[in-house]
Amino acid sequence: MTDLLIADDPLYDELYDVRREAMEMGNLIEEDANPAMGALRDKAPVHKGYLRELLNLPALHRHVSAKGKDGYTCFSFETCEQAFRDGERFSMKILQMPSIDGERRLAFLEMDDPEHRRHRATMQPMFVKPRTLTWWRQRWINDIVGSLIEALKKRDRAELNIQLCARVPVHTITRAVGMDGDDSLEFRNALLRTTSHSITAEQRGIAAATVERMLMELIAKRRAVPGDDVVTGLIAAELELSDGTRRPLTDREIMGNCRLVMLAGGGTSWRQFGITLWALLTHRAQLEAVRADRSLVDAAIEEAVRWNPTDPVFSRLAVQDAELGGVHIPEGSVLDICLGAANRDPSRWENPDAYDLHRRFQGHLGFGIGTHLCMGQNVARSEINVGINALLDAFPNLRLDPDAPAPYLTGGLEQRGMSGVPVLLR
Repeated sequence: MTDLLIADDPLYDELYDVRREAMEMGNLIEEDANPAMGALRDKAPVHKGYLRELLNLPALHRHVSAKGKDGYTCFSFETCEQAFRDGERFSMKILQMPSIDGERRLAFLEMDDPEHRRHRATMQPMFVKPRTLTWWRQRWINDIVGSLIEALKKRDRAELNIQLCARVPVHTITRAVGMDGDDSLEFRNALLRTTSHSITAEQRGIAAATVERMLMELIAKRRAVPGDDVVTGLIAAELELSDGTRRPLTDREIMGNCRLVMLAGGGTSWRQFGITLWALLTHRAQLEAVRADRSLVDAAIEEAVRWNPTDPVFSRLAVQDAELGGVHIPEGSVLDICLGAANRDPSRWENPDAYDLHRRFQGHLGFGIGTHLCMGQNVARSEINVGINALLDAFPNLRLDPDAPAPYLTGGLEQRGMSGVPVLLR
């Protein structure tokens, strides 16, 4: 482990402030949107209008290609699941954004089937559950969490959002891709700046050049000397083409895939980890149940993803006329999929607004569903599982710090997370 993993580097505070991130993106919402989203769902499963419009929030098009298009939003579990699964009519092309280098910025995430499925298949084998329970944990997660817990043992109190939740995912994905741990914050800072609205186009270009340089250097290094990491796996992978032939990935395709997994892997898991800890620390009886029976850790994570998913809304582009929930969705419209409301649909869950890890499990939409089901979901689950178990082992009296500001859910409508997770460790 390197010193950066446990260091008090100010970049952690800068890069892992949920509220600040949303302010820079321009999509900050101060209130809990769950009640309003639930009320809209209970009124009708599908509404005309973008989600922000329906919530009486200032207009903001996160996706450039949505400007000038009519919006619709689905809220019920049934309609959201249908929209996620119907890639033929509801397309991921809405994610396509202007690129300074002429390439897809989000790699295969911007693609529809069958192109998406072929490109995803070059990475998927490294992210399946058996690999995350062995390769990912043994190569990276266990050691990273262990080092962070050892550092926390020197403290009486901690802010776990920064000192644990943020660090586990960013260092895991950086090392898994094949970079040195000391590159973690430099790379993530540059990566986030490539899409920042708070800096100039010239500054975004400089950041993009840094990302490209670091990844291309890594790819060249791994072509010369293979390792046991994601880049080495992508170099060995073959892309199946539409005619059934196969070819190796180009360096730029490998770079695009790495850029995508490092953007998602360093952010989504961090926010969901904090939400899960907050859920347990504010539901003491359930925390004690998990402490006594560690087989409940997975249920605690899954219930937190259902209860408050870090990404409660995704968008799709209607590429054909469609009917959803009895509402006509014209071709060329944008559909917001409000999975936050779907995950609290009372037709599927009893008392859905409550966090209850003991409830009978039913599949939720917190990681999406269908062909674009989150590829890194099992890595995220493993990171949070190992982290929670290690915390409970090391700190039997773990509890929220009563002298610190009470943590609350914050961020943008599309990326929710905790204001902080301040705790007493002893």
